[in-house]
Amino acid sequence: MDIDYRVALVLAPIAVAAGWAVFNIGAAALRQVQNFLNKEA
Repeated sequence: MDIDYRVALVLAPIAVAAGWAVFNIGAAALRQVQNFLNKEA
């Protein structure tokens, strides 16, 4: 079974961009949750 590396070549930048977006949004969301919890206490 041969693997077609063109698929990986096309999907790799998309996966990197999606991971970077999740990382950035996750960091902002975590800060927002922490701020909310700190205001409640």
